[in-house]
Amino acid sequence: MTSRRRVLIAEDDARLASVLAQAMSEAGWEPELHHDGRSVLKAALPGGSDHEFDVLLLDWMLPGLDGMAVCRRLRELGVSTPVMMLTARAGVPDRIAGLDAGADDYLAKPFDLEELLARIRALHRRASAPDQPRILTVGDLELDPGSRRVNRGATEIELSAREFDILALLLQRAGQCVTRLAILDEVWDGDTDLKSNVIDVHIATLRTKIDKPFGTQTITTLRGAGYRLDTDTR
Repeated sequence: MTSRRRVLIAEDDARLASVLAQAMSEAGWEPELHHDGRSVLKAALPGGSDHEFDVLLLDWMLPGLDGMAVCRRLRELGVSTPVMMLTARAGVPDRIAGLDAGADDYLAKPFDLEELLARIRALHRRASAPDQPRILTVGDLELDPGSRRVNRGATEIELSAREFDILALLLQRAGQCVTRLAILDEVWDGDTDLKSNVIDVHIATLRTKIDKPFGTQTITTLRGAGYRLDTDTR
């Protein structure tokens, strides 16, 4: 018999909490109710409860410690349990704030219970899927995220950590324009000046390693826009 999936429900409105617990239970989940942020934080940490949770359902406006603060703290402590954030705040800046705090999904109140259940199922499926990095290839250029190796045909190419991350980003979006801002956000986490030539230097070095020795031209500069890794290499 398949064990029931466990969901932590953090909601200070007793009536809504009861409705959520009943709906989750009927859908095959085992709910555990909490009504304030500090108890949620304690329960969601490893060893904080008698069992681990498959999904956390957090209301934004929890007493003691709000849902966004709880989510941010859990992520800082390395807890990767999927988080669905519930809130009456439906504005775009609020949704962005919740997702930036580490939430995996966001649903504004009032919401449809069936939609909530569907989103929670989706979160659980994604979290349960095997984590197998996909090898990225364009032509004879191959990048393995798992081993962090790059090959052009039978030749292995040595790259610095930054060069590897830039190339991985370009390969993930092969054929598309990757802006300088996107590279800063993904590779440097925004921690450099957009006016700096650091990206140009790394791109130039990448070209000397993955293109020049092989007589190919893979990375195209799009003036005023960014860079593109061409799928039709030459």
